[in-house]
Amino acid sequence: MRKQGRWSKPDKPSRGNILCDLVGILLLLICLVSVITAASNGSRGEDGANTIQVKEDASEIRIATSALEAVVRKSGYVSGVSAGTFLDKKTGFRDAGFGLDIVDQPLEFGSDASYRVRLNPDLYYDFNDLIHGKIAKRWIEGPQVCTEAKELHPEIIRGKDFVAVKMNFRYYQAAPDMKPGSEWSQTIVFPEGKRYFFSTDTLKTANSGKDIALRIDMPGHIKHHHGDTFSEVYLSYYGRIPSREFFTDFAPDQKFIYDRADGKSPQRFIRAYRPRDVKTGRSSPWLAGMTLDLGVVSQAWCHERGYVCMIEEFGGRPVRQGDSFGAAFIVGYFDSIEEMNEVYDTYKGCDGLQVSSEGWRLVKSRRGH
Repeated sequence: MRKQGRWSKPDKPSRGNILCDLVGILLLLICLVSVITAASNGSRGEDGANTIQVKEDASEIRIATSALEAVVRKSGYVSGVSAGTFLDKKTGFRDAGFGLDIVDQPLEFGSDASYRVRLNPDLYYDFNDLIHGKIAKRWIEGPQVCTEAKELHPEIIRGKDFVAVKMNFRYYQAAPDMKPGSEWSQTIVFPEGKRYFFSTDTLKTANSGKDIALRIDMPGHIKHHHGDTFSEVYLSYYGRIPSREFFTDFAPDQKFIYDRADGKSPQRFIRAYRPRDVKTGRSSPWLAGMTLDLGVVSQAWCHERGYVCMIEEFGGRPVRQGDSFGAAFIVGYFDSIEEMNEVYDTYKGCDGLQVSSEGWRLVKSRRGH
């Protein structure tokens, strides 16, 4: 209060006022901490409760929904969901391989024998063996993303009921008469409450070709010793296969191979396996990888080479420099084949994924058809 042109001495505050002030400050601090935590940890539901937790450090992004957990690596063995981190909270099972939706590099049919002396050793492609069978192919760009990219810089997108991760890599090696610079991009969406994630892989090619494809692991390879980590495999274009079929090595073109050129198109393109508890032998639900537009799949292998190799190649159609082609997937846990079929049919035909903080959706671009 100002009196007679001078500032008067303020009244001495009471203990009650001091206590009220302290309580107000404490409540303000709590609110600030809550806001900061929500912003850093994930999206929030309508009731204000955190629905998805996100923890990021220099090497990885760790995501936890109410239904699953997963890690996306930023360095080391990169792309897709990191090995052994994909947890189904309903059953406690994890994936049994090297990761899910793991990316290699672009290739085409043919041999590199005529120009191998001019080829970077990273781009050698051998065949007529148990690893690649008798199918003549050649890498057109490299290096392999999962083992050689070494470091990616993913972008995290948070929405009301989902978290998405986007990453990309530009190939910097090329075969003779080819250009480096094709760009691979991947988007993974983890929706709240689902035991599976949605993903897309896309290649914007720096080269023209009649059958350029991108090779990935879908859903992923299976590490095992005489079937100790899985009980069976399911291929929608073949059926159910007991683990004993994978006790000894065999070439990819020897059995269980899918080739679009055969003209035998299945109703759905689903590949799955049932993880098994090594100690108890108990089997889990299916861990499946679904390619939602089955027409984009060029070839797919499921063979034994010290582990069950579940290679998939998509594209394999004529493209010109600057063209893009891609595929959309669902990867996750399902209690039955019937449940897999039902989910597949809900999204069948999609080959793209659009994401922003406002939301996400699968799309049907029909690229390459």
